[in-house]
Order: sequence, then C-alpha cells, then structure tokens
Amino acid sequence: MSIEPSWDFYRSFLTVIQQGSLSAAARELGLTQPTIGRHVDALEKAIGAELFIRSPSGLLPTDAAQALKPYAETLAATTAALLRTASGERERVAGTVRVSASEVIAVEVLPKILGSLQDAYPELQIELSASDVIEDLVNREADIAVRMAEPQQGALIVRRIGDIPIGFHAHRCYLERHGNPQTIADLANHRLIGFDRQTAYVRMVMKRYPVPADIKFSYRTDSNLAQLCAIRAGVGIGLCQIGLARENPDLVHILSDAFSIPLGTWVVMHESLKTSPRCRATFDALVRGLQAYHRHCTGT
Repeated sequence: MSIEPSWDFYRSFLTVIQQGSLSAAARELGLTQPTIGRHVDALEKAIGAELFIRSPSGLLPTDAAQALKPYAETLAATTAALLRTASGERERVAGTVRVSASEVIAVEVLPKILGSLQDAYPELQIELSASDVIEDLVNREADIAVRMAEPQQGALIVRRIGDIPIGFHAHRCYLERHGNPQTIADLANHRLIGFDRQTAYVRMVMKRYPVPADIKFSYRTDSNLAQLCAIRAGVGIGLCQIGLARENPDLVHILSDAFSIPLGTWVVMHESLKTSPRCRATFDALVRGLQAYHRHCTGT
C-alpha cells in the first residue's frame, strides 16, 4: 500500500526550488539541512523521479521538479488560506486577511485605509501583497483584491470604485531645466519615463490615447512604483495618478486638457467569504476608503 507524501515534503521541495539550496531552504523554514534533505529524498522515492541536480551554482530542478512545482505552489496557497480561515472567529472581527493590490495603490493609498481599519479592530491582522501581478482569488492566493482590471472570474463579489484619472506629470525642477511641453508632439523633445517592454496594456494605451506611436522612453522600468519615484525625483515626465500628484505641490500636471487615462478600479472578494466578519469589514473599509480616494482624484 502506497503512503501519501506528507505536505512537509512538498513544502521543503518548493522552498528548495525557491531558495536554490538545502541550506537556504533550511534557514527559510527554520529546519536543519539534513531534515530538508530527508524530505526531498522521501518525495523523490514516493514519485520515483529525481528532483534536483547538483551544480556549481546550487541545486537545479529537473523536468520532473518543474512539472511538480505548480502543484506544490497550489498546496502552499491552499494551506495559507486554510490557516487564515482558521485564525478568525465567526463572532468578532479578528484574525488574518490577505489583501492584494498593485504596487502604487498598496504603497501610496492603502496604508491609511488599513491603518484606520486596524484602529477600529485591534485584533485584525493584515497581510498586504503589493504586486502588479493579479492574484487568483478563486484559488485563495488572496482573500480580497484591489484590481485595476475588470474581474472576469465567477463566484466573486465585486464593487466598482470608478475610474481613477492618470495624466502626465513632472517635478518643477525638471520643468525649470527643460521647459513645459505645450502639445503632445512636444513630448518627443523631453525625457520621458515609461516601460521597458511593450506589454499588451502599453500597446492599448498607445492605440487608444493620443500618444505618438514613435514616442521613446529614455528612463524605462516595468515597476509603476519606480516610475512614480522617478517623476518625484525630477528625472523626467511620466504618467501618475492625479490624486497622488495633488498631494505634492512640486508635481505639475502637464497637458491636462489634452491627455488623460481612466484607470478602472474594483474591490473584489470571493463570495464564500461574505459571511466572514473580518473579510466583510476589510472589504467594506476598502470600498469606503477607495471611494473617498476616487473623489479626491476626480475633484467630485
């Protein structure tokens, strides 16, 4: 009779892939290196395949390991969601809620909202995932998400916040050195901050809005947060949420009458969490807080 491998084996295996060595995985999990090695050996024996090859740069995953990896990641996400669910009690707002949001929203907007929420509910714990990667709510990679793309999956509770306007901005010190562009065409003569790859979203923006097709970015980064920091530092002209720029008197909104991008915003939660007091309280606080931020951005 075959014995089902322990979840500990999969956790150790996944951590070795992520960390690149047994010793690094042991430090990450708070275990000993021999223990991690035994877990990997046991999993290899259970599946009948070698999972790692030793190399000068560390342990390299085999094809079998790469095939197993997404299933181990799913187990990890499910286990984390199970622990978050078990940590909350149904009678009060307590326990852990994992919130996913884009880098800029997570860093610039949510701390005030979530800080006030925790003032109201001291037993509430927040895990904030700041990433522009959309996390899967159906598979419980997060409990609640602030999305800048309309949710397509079913079994979700969705509240649309509205369109957050984005426009070109620059620091006053940059404009003092290089002048203020008066037309979209003038942007060709300025140092522009943008993405280093033509993603589907960037191509959509270039096609839908009056940006010259041959526009070139001289300061490129895929991180929206890094772009915002570059604008604030006076590196050049870039796209910024108007509400964020209004909080800094040194940031100037450029071509305000000629160019604006509406950034759709939604708060999303899996419908199975609607009876969870901690998730409901967090969802409602995010909706209220982001609605207030939307009014600030639009001046309504």
